[in-house]
Amino acid sequence: MSEDYKTKKVISIGVVKELTGLSERQIRYNEERKLIFPERTPNGTRKYSFSDIETLVKIAEKREEGVQSMELKQELKKEKDREETEAQMRKKMIRGQLNAHFRMNEGR
Repeated sequence: MSEDYKTKKVISIGVVKELTGLSERQIRYNEERKLIFPERTPNGTRKYSFSDIETLVKIAEKREEGVQSMELKQELKKEKDREETEAQMRKKMIRGQLNAHFRMNEGR
């Protein structure tokens, strides 16, 4: 699988509305504020991913707590950076384990 299913942009705004309980206006507002980034089909239809849906739910929860768009953007960026760092660390660990395993087996 070349693209993680959570990041593949295949979900219509109607389904996003059903899953999140948000209106189209609320969903588009979050896009305007650059908090989510749907893809557009050639005819202009927005397509969202499961990750976008998770982000929208987090945003809705934070807004209920009174968090503003700018704060949300900063929080989301920090979270994304942390996730990317963790993913890089996991890759390095796996690479190190593979290298160690094959070096140990070279002498056999």
